[in-house]
Amino acid sequence: MRIVNLILVSFMAISFAACQTSDGADNSASAKQAALYTAEPVEVKPTKDGLEKAYFASGCFWCVEAVYESVKGVQESISGYAGGHTKNPTYEASNTGRTGHAEAVEIIYDPSVVDFATLVDVYFGSQNITQVNGQGPDRGSQYRSIIFYQNEAQKKIIDEKISALNKELAPQKVAAEVMPFQKFWIGEDYHQNYERLHPNNPYIRNVSIPRLKRFQAKFPDILKDEH
Repeated sequence: MRIVNLILVSFMAISFAACQTSDGADNSASAKQAALYTAEPVEVKPTKDGLEKAYFASGCFWCVEAVYESVKGVQESISGYAGGHTKNPTYEASNTGRTGHAEAVEIIYDPSVVDFATLVDVYFGSQNITQVNGQGPDRGSQYRSIIFYQNEAQKKIIDEKISALNKELAPQKVAAEVMPFQKFWIGEDYHQNYERLHPNNPYIRNVSIPRLKRFQAKFPDILKDEH
């Protein structure tokens, strides 16, 4: 289903580009997007129960949501959008590739059970880490990999992990962008828990579930008991 959507998205992107009134509008959007990479990160306060939040983008959010929800200590994984320069992004708008946003997930987790460093390991261990602007069949800037940090301690963990992976991958490199977290926009209701609620969807059966199983085979020790 998402492969068909990609064809439609390409058409929409071309149509949208044709509607631009001036190069100035495009330059303004580009400047706003570029500024996000040097902005001060926004740190999200723990919940009253002591749960913390982390944010990742890695292709289809249906896939990433299911991966993280199988991990011990993760209370909830929410699909949405992050990393862009527009307000109130929607699925249709983000699919044009012009909002700057990527499909992302908000991970709500218990730091006494799973720490941020382990969530980063899950992130890199559940994707094709060298694929640029997409994962598997889903391609475009809205599917690019981004790992968000909220403070310098998290950035240090991310940078050290990427540095180690780059040494292993040479001459290839990790494709994921590293961005200071700014805001997460919750996605539409029909995207939430999509893999669990639609197990017979062709995309879920052929892309999401195989990706989840590959991850689980590599990380059996950190999976919830039901997995």
